[in-house]
Amino acid sequence: MLAEISPKQVMELRQRTGVGMMECKKALAEANGDLDMAIENLRKRGAAKAASKADRAASEGLVEAYIHPGGRVGVLVEINCETDFVARTDDFKALVKGIAMHVAAMGPLAVRREEISPDLVAHERKIYTEQVKAEGKPEAIVEKIVEGKMNKWFSEVVLLDQPYVKDDKKTVGSLVQEAVAKMGENIQVRRFSKFRLGQD
Repeated sequence: MLAEISPKQVMELRQRTGVGMMECKKALAEANGDLDMAIENLRKRGAAKAASKADRAASEGLVEAYIHPGGRVGVLVEINCETDFVARTDDFKALVKGIAMHVAAMGPLAVRREEISPDLVAHERKIYTEQVKAEGKPEAIVEKIVEGKMNKWFSEVVLLDQPYVKDDKKTVGSLVQEAVAKMGENIQVRRFSKFRLGQD
């Protein structure tokens, strides 16, 4: 027989996971009222669902300001989610703050690869191609080596491709995907601006 799931249990699971009420109730029913098992099941399902949430509208969220100690560097970042409920959670606030600090430390040029000027990408590709050819590499592998160098360059200048400053074993992009899986909503880094004293 299924355990009776109380509204209090559902609320507690929702507060701990940021997942919707019906999803919480279903997870608790499947776990026979065991809160820890319900959380584990939601996490497993969340990772699989993260990819399917990417097309959903994300018009809520937060704008976070980070000013580096000393007041010489400041960052504004906008990160969106689907609901005001998730935007107010500690997990979402921590994510936004962490990414704002990352932008201050790592100075990316754009959020995504496609936002980088095609002229700049072409310029970098040309430099790498000339370098590789100057090293006398066989023509057949020049393109492959250049592609590798371009990917490395993107990981240095594109926010979502950069290794996360607080944990370089994951990228900022994978950090966001983990948050999507955990919170159950589409989360998008919309934009950022970095200000350095005395520089345009």
